[in-house]
Amino acid sequence: MLPRFARAAFLLATVATPLVVGGCSESSIKDFAPRASMSLPSAVLKRMAEKGMPKTAPIMARIFKEEGKLEIWKQKNNGRYDVIATYDICKWSGKLGPKYTEGDRQAPEGFYTVRPSQMNPKSEYYLAFNIGFPNAYDRANGRTGANLMVHGACSSSGCYSMTDKQIGEIYAFGRDAFTGGQTEFQIQAYPFRMTAQNMVRYRNDPNYPFWQMLKQGYDHFELTKVPPKVDVCEKRYVFNQTTEPGASFSPTGACPASTTSPELATAYHSYQASYQTAFDQALDELDEGDIPAPKPSILGAQEAKVVADWSRRRARGERISVEPPSMRADGTIVATSRMGRIDSAVGRKMAAREAAEAEKMRIAEEKAAEKKRIAEAKAAEKAAKKAAKEAEIAAKKAAKEQAAVAAANPPPPPPPVTDTATAEAAQPDQGSTGSTSVLGGIGKRIGSIFGG
Repeated sequence: MLPRFARAAFLLATVATPLVVGGCSESSIKDFAPRASMSLPSAVLKRMAEKGMPKTAPIMARIFKEEGKLEIWKQKNNGRYDVIATYDICKWSGKLGPKYTEGDRQAPEGFYTVRPSQMNPKSEYYLAFNIGFPNAYDRANGRTGANLMVHGACSSSGCYSMTDKQIGEIYAFGRDAFTGGQTEFQIQAYPFRMTAQNMVRYRNDPNYPFWQMLKQGYDHFELTKVPPKVDVCEKRYVFNQTTEPGASFSPTGACPASTTSPELATAYHSYQASYQTAFDQALDELDEGDIPAPKPSILGAQEAKVVADWSRRRARGERISVEPPSMRADGTIVATSRMGRIDSAVGRKMAAREAAEAEKMRIAEEKAAEKKRIAEAKAAEKAAKKAAKEAEIAAKKAAKEQAAVAAANPPPPPPPVTDTATAEAAQPDQGSTGSTSVLGGIGKRIGSIFGG
């Protein structure tokens, strides 16, 4: 027998929200493509029968980013849900943490709703369904984005991507539930399994307050095994709350007076007490080094804007880093040195445009360089002529100055020039005066003898 608090949560979910039966539109059935009409594997159908799950019973999905898992839960005959299939997510985009803005490549976290109109049997990614982002919480907090999917093809840019085989089964679960009358099913997207140990690991993360809020819904489901009734007021999620008659929840308004069933409140209080004990124990075990280090998470709207700008440049075909940039805790931006551009018509057009602009710039630079060279050569020639003329003028000026100096300061007259031999002949030799007289006398006598 279903416990009273679980029964209360189940009734709350089915009465307050159109979560289960209600009939599907005709178009949602006729629009199914052949690949979307494939039956679930016989092994899955066998497990469903063993668990007391009718083929067309309502479903719910849970996503865990860090663990890379997508779970499908299905309602049993007793009204509670049980997991019927678990899939390895092929790829999900971004980091841990919520989606903030269009282009930030973040896969959403939160509580979302899928209706038949969101199912796409003709997706380019084999099969797909839109998870319903942005929901009331996202819009109240100014978050933007569109077309966030769970799809095949194992390729993601903000979505949760599965293999084609996996999305075929997941799609079939949703299709069968809609065929059975479920009008919408809930998707709970979490950063990780919200155990005490994981909450300790991420207690210092900037997204921790947001994750604590998600954990309330996580705990309600863990406790009741019934998808919680989800509302938004004061820009935050509230779970399994019932307002007074005439009152309603406004995503951006004040939360109205509301209550939950006493049984559920008591069970939740007991659950939280056990959780706190486990949290304290996990905190004590940190020093033992048994808890893995936390994974990277988005650092709020600021980092989301940086990545969104990268996405816009990528869409324009610009040459950018091959991976989105990341932000450190100190606000610095880190990007890979590998550069590239999207391989698309837009990318190729941008590449051709940039090549043409580069060629135009190269020609302009060559012309400018040639013009500069000619101008420099002319300037050098002109400078050389000017220097030569200035040197000539300077030489003439120096010559004039030297001539003026010479005129003002004539050299002294040279001493008189004397014939040395004549002077010596005219000068009697004091040492030979006697000899000269004797010879002179002899000459006279000889001359008289011969008649001289």
